[in-house]
Amino acid sequence: MKLKLCSVSKIHKNVFLIKLFSAILITGFAFSLFNFHSIDFSPVFASVTGKFEARFTPPKVLVPENEDLIPQDIEVEKCNLFAGKWIPDSSGPIYTNNSCGNLIDGHQNCITNGRPDLDFLYWKWKPHDCLLPRFDPRKFLQLMRNKSWAFIGDSIVRNHVESLLCMLYMVEEPVEVYHDKEYKSKRWHFPIHNLTISNVWSPFLVKAAIFEDSNGVSTAAVQLHLDKLDETWTSLMPSLDYAIISTGKWYLKTAVYHENSKPVGCHNCPEKMKELGFDYAYNASLRNVMDFIADETNRKGTVFFRTSTPDHFQNGEWHNGGTCKQTEPVSDEEAEMKNVHKILRDVEVSQFERAVREKTGEDGGGGGGNVKLLDFTGMLLTRPDGHPGAYRQFRPFDKDKNAKVQNDCLHWCLPGPIDYLNDVILETIVNG
Repeated sequence: MKLKLCSVSKIHKNVFLIKLFSAILITGFAFSLFNFHSIDFSPVFASVTGKFEARFTPPKVLVPENEDLIPQDIEVEKCNLFAGKWIPDSSGPIYTNNSCGNLIDGHQNCITNGRPDLDFLYWKWKPHDCLLPRFDPRKFLQLMRNKSWAFIGDSIVRNHVESLLCMLYMVEEPVEVYHDKEYKSKRWHFPIHNLTISNVWSPFLVKAAIFEDSNGVSTAAVQLHLDKLDETWTSLMPSLDYAIISTGKWYLKTAVYHENSKPVGCHNCPEKMKELGFDYAYNASLRNVMDFIADETNRKGTVFFRTSTPDHFQNGEWHNGGTCKQTEPVSDEEAEMKNVHKILRDVEVSQFERAVREKTGEDGGGGGGNVKLLDFTGMLLTRPDGHPGAYRQFRPFDKDKNAKVQNDCLHWCLPGPIDYLNDVILETIVNG
């Protein structure tokens, strides 16, 4: 009997110790949880394993408290949204690499593909002379209720439309309602807001016969009709409320040029024809493009022409070993624009201003009426860190750390710098 009482006493003592230990654990857990939630951390990004990885490390450069303020001697009415700099932003992008379904093209899904550095996600565009509100997908969808959009041009345009769709996906999931045979042109519908967004494949904007496979390998020179616009996009203009049009890099390809249905010359072509150069073709084609969009009888709504975006290939190009290993933005002083990019932008700006001036009688700088210029070339020139590079492929160095892989220093990671084009576009729509 005495032995039994001792056992019970020990049991009560053990229960008391267990309760005391549990209370200490719970108190400690609550304290650590409070501290955890008090930490300011950046967005969560989905890894290739499907798990979520929170990023706590802020950018290396701290943001001065007055970085976003407008100098007192600046008139806001004269704001230039395209002149500015990239500043650190600990909040990061509004979407992740895994928050918009399968909308992101595999070659631009840098984080899923294993890109190890994430600092490139923690910068935002800051115009010198004004505030630029963060893109608000809810506001955009409300403004665009019952509207139709089209992004017209090449693969950079596709890159851009995927960026916008991922941002809007945070509020409403789009439904793909159309694609062409090769999935180069697509259309999505946002049923709640009755908004339609199309991606129209027209890399030259003029009529072209292209002999190229999905890997970019050509079997013959492009046959380019400089005086005939591509009806794939011109036929849509009377039905669109907004259109963003761009081209550029495809004009650097080997091509035979036609005018009045006759060959007139070429660029890098093997035949014994007159070498006219890509700048001749670009000038001739954009003259016709700009005349078309400046004429309000050809369109229904607002047309934005976006200048071409620069690549950042170093020590080579696409197919001969070019790379882009930078991991953060550069300043205007450090950025150097390649001559070919200067030529493309000069043609774009001069032809746009000429067409607006001739059609509207206005100055033409920046646009007139419902035709506007989006001069993003300089803005993106300072973001050599925003390209997929080697991570256009899924985990390219898993099997061999020294593997030689093709780099992409032309398109943009999603999320990435190209997202901030949408900040500028929305602000332009809202405030002119």
